[in-house]
Amino acid sequence: MDASSSKKSNMSYFDYEKRQLALKRAEELKQRISDYLEKSQTIPTGFKLESEYQQRKRRILEYFGATEKDWLDWHWQMRNRISSVKRLRELIPLTDEEAGQIELVSKKYRWAVSPYYLSLMDPGNPECPVRMQGLPSILELQDNWGKEDPMGEEFTSPAPRVTRRYADRLIINVTNQCAMFCRHCQRRRNIGEVDKPAPVEEIMAAIDYVRRNTEIRDVLITGGDPLTLSDDWLDWILTELDSIEHVEIKRIGSRIPVTMPQRITQELCDMLERHHPLYLNTHFNHPKEVTYEALRATRMLAKAGIQLGNQAVLLKGINNDVHVMKKLNHELLKIHVKPYYIFHAKPVKGTTHFVPAIQEGLDIMENLRGHTSGLAIPQYIINAPGGAGKTPLLPQYLLSMGKDHVMIRTWEGKVFRCPNYAV
Repeated sequence: MDASSSKKSNMSYFDYEKRQLALKRAEELKQRISDYLEKSQTIPTGFKLESEYQQRKRRILEYFGATEKDWLDWHWQMRNRISSVKRLRELIPLTDEEAGQIELVSKKYRWAVSPYYLSLMDPGNPECPVRMQGLPSILELQDNWGKEDPMGEEFTSPAPRVTRRYADRLIINVTNQCAMFCRHCQRRRNIGEVDKPAPVEEIMAAIDYVRRNTEIRDVLITGGDPLTLSDDWLDWILTELDSIEHVEIKRIGSRIPVTMPQRITQELCDMLERHHPLYLNTHFNHPKEVTYEALRATRMLAKAGIQLGNQAVLLKGINNDVHVMKKLNHELLKIHVKPYYIFHAKPVKGTTHFVPAIQEGLDIMENLRGHTSGLAIPQYIINAPGGAGKTPLLPQYLLSMGKDHVMIRTWEGKVFRCPNYAV
């Protein structure tokens, strides 16, 4: 008796046919992601590149005459940010042309990278997605259509340090400091030449505005990067918000887990744990940024009960690729971070060379829905001009709607008629 006959003898013919259909369908589904399975093997990730990162880390420590203990000290990372072309050339190879262009850009736009983030850059590849986010490009000076404040934040600030675009929530901007000044930053107009936390009287005025407006239930603390503040300063801000009865949740927006994960200390986590419910949205843009050091930081935050989300920005030349974005989202889930948003890059002056076509974002969403788990699918968001708010964009799945039925398109492109009535 052959294997097929043996299987048939152990199940009814009808069950056997169902199993064959299921096996055929499983093979179809496998083929649906075969291109990603092949491409994903070639996409660099922080975990795969760990040995290279460690080599570059040792080179940086040797240059500074520093120790492993120094490396793990976020104050050391901040003090030793690389912000001059001379120092940069001593750490990674630059041509005279590259060095000259960075020098030229720095006359208009400030730049700085933490030693940690520098260790993630491929020193021999000017198109390294980490390097492109951290080091100035001459394209920043060739921007003819970007705006200083395309979000209109200056016109949506009813109190010092406050940005309010929605009915029940607002932003408090607490500092202009960052561990690294991202080249695609939406608030580069605020960076200035000196790191300055917001004056205490302005923070108090912002908190007082929240206190007087009882419809505000959700406050986002941002910057700059609020985690560049001291534990005590953050603790005071959060405590003040905790004392306001109508504030239900607090959020922190921070790129620190990406650019300087050493800032996530046990002391910080112990303090944050006292202020639940508390959420933290961070900003990974490429799988190379998802490293073991980032994992250590996000795991500590998760153990403290902090809910973690990621707000990637769709950036031309960095992650505007369906496979790269899917890989990023998969890597994020490994480190306890839920992909939350993909923001379409804003047309900020000096950054528009990063702005892709909207269709590229839609193509990415088309290749996520149905092709990976729902946990790995963020919302694709474009910010309406002038601060008019976040607007989600999706491929078109609803084809038509009648009185008693709708026509839908599935992730595979199959069209179905579905009833549109309540029983």
